[in-house]
Amino acid sequence: MKHTSMIMRTGAITGLLALTLTACGSDGGDTEDDANAGDTAAEDTDDSAGDDTDESADAGGEEAAGGGEGGTITLGIIPSWTDGLSTAYLWKNVLEGEGYEVEITEIADAGLLYTGVANGDIDIYPSAWPEVTHASYMEEYGDQLEDLGAYYENAKLTFAVPEYTEISSIADLADNVDMFGGEIIGIEPGAGLTKATKESVMPTYGLDDYTLVESSTTAMLTELGSAIDNQEDIVVTLWRPFWANSEFPVKDLEDPEGALGEPETLNAIATAGFSEEFPEVAEMFGNFTLDDDAYGSLEDTVVNEYGGGQEPEAIEAWLEANPDFIGTLTS
Repeated sequence: MKHTSMIMRTGAITGLLALTLTACGSDGGDTEDDANAGDTAAEDTDDSAGDDTDESADAGGEEAAGGGEGGTITLGIIPSWTDGLSTAYLWKNVLEGEGYEVEITEIADAGLLYTGVANGDIDIYPSAWPEVTHASYMEEYGDQLEDLGAYYENAKLTFAVPEYTEISSIADLADNVDMFGGEIIGIEPGAGLTKATKESVMPTYGLDDYTLVESSTTAMLTELGSAIDNQEDIVVTLWRPFWANSEFPVKDLEDPEGALGEPETLNAIATAGFSEEFPEVAEMFGNFTLDDDAYGSLEDTVVNEYGGGQEPEAIEAWLEANPDFIGTLTS
């Protein structure tokens, strides 16, 4: 993915900010208060939810995959986490083409999203991190969840700095507090990455003189972009896969102690019993895979080329450029 200008970066960040505001009702800094208050801040983003599913299927001349009878499927996402955003709109396009009605619900916090899936209010979290980042939620809800399979391999949490910053390891941070103003710029309070940073990384590497700034993914990206434009040092919590790794000139810091955990997969996690109710859809999710090139092009198209509010158009463009994709889900 080629590097683009600050104008494009700002546009992408602004789009994410708009989505986050929709979900949170705030600037992202109130995420923790919202979570503690039990406010899921969920919002249905499907303007066509009132359409009759059977009529839509008949109008399109198609039935649900495998002869299914259609139905409504709710996908849950944290809108500022663009892996879930991109894959949810991809699945919305695919499943509606198969005769299902699809609703996308936005929730500001990972814990609340898992609660919604476990309770059956949400059918699928299409881009979960169950092995490491969200392992505590998987353990907490256990039998209330169903794993439909992994679509991406080698996902991982990272600490990152600009390429020009003269350190190469998280272990170097303790001796360079002044370089970063004593701050690690993080994301949402409820994120698994935030939990790993506070409970594992900071104590493991003796980062007692640092403060983890918890806000939102959007705010973190804004701080990162501003620091790079001014050639300032900054350390942020990041992850792979994520479009920002290509959009910004950053490098991962080595994690010699393995405090951020091992690489993991990205999976579709459903409410228990989903595969019995929607066996054809469960099979499609089981066949779903993206390599680095496919994932990068999908997220870049949704987030950067089109931006917030144009997700359906972005998915149409990506599917046009990848005409064999849908066939891989049903083969």
